[in-house]
Amino acid sequence: ATIREALAGLPEERTPTEEDWARLSERWRTELDDRIRRLQLLRDHLSGCIGCGCLSLETCVLSNPDDVYG
Repeated sequence: ATIREALAGLPEERTPTEEDWARLSERWRTELDDRIRRLQLLRDHLSGCIGCGCLSLETCVLSNPDDVYG
């Protein structure tokens, strides 16, 4: 969710309460934790792939569909 989407879940007719902010924070935290996990996996796999030049979609965890041999 974007920041705008997250803030849209807050009440407009009153000042957000601590509980309102806690709900927003929990949803945002879950998404951030997932993004962090995926970025860490990408980082860890990059160190093994950089410079290998194998060009194999079967053996590489990462692939660049525009990078073709020949």
